[in-house]
Amino acid sequence: MNALKHSLVLLLVFLMACGRAPTPPPTPTVDAAQLYLSAIQTVVAGVTMTAAAFSPTPEPTATLTPVPSPTPTVGTPVIPIEFSPTPVPCNAMTFDPATVDVNYPDGTIVTPGQEFTKTWRIKNVGSCTWGTGYGLVYAGYADRMNGVPQPLPKAVLPNEEVLVSVLFRAPTKAGEYLSAWRMSAPIGGAFGKPLFVKIVVP
Repeated sequence: MNALKHSLVLLLVFLMACGRAPTPPPTPTVDAAQLYLSAIQTVVAGVTMTAAAFSPTPEPTATLTPVPSPTPTVGTPVIPIEFSPTPVPCNAMTFDPATVDVNYPDGTIVTPGQEFTKTWRIKNVGSCTWGTGYGLVYAGYADRMNGVPQPLPKAVLPNEEVLVSVLFRAPTKAGEYLSAWRMSAPIGGAFGKPLFVKIVVP
């Protein structure tokens, strides 16, 4: 009887063990905040990988290399620029309008038929010395008034002043008279500006 009870208990335990449905594992509790954080991390990781894949390679920065200044060659000769002066002509004459008339300034009254000597101050600005053959000549216009040029008192060096003269005879008829004269060389003829004498015969 005891063996039978014992067998029944075992059978009952067996049946209970076999017939009981298995207990399902516990369902994990879903944390919404954890799920949202995980999604954000996944998106950030994907964007980072995409940016790394498509990031352009940085262009190299240009490096400025200083160019050395040319070193002057020692001993290079410097060629000076020479200007040729304007050649001075052999025969040239000038005068200062303020001092050219030594006597008988323009408009001087001279009696009819009077002889008078007009003198001018001039300067030799040529390269040749005025010597034999140099002197005043009638310029060929206005009234000659019987003028006779006087010889140079001396040889006139370049850049030297000299007094030159002409002996005139005033006309006998009343009026205003003008005469023009120029310096002349034995070779080349007249040169320079004309010299004038202007008188009045009453």
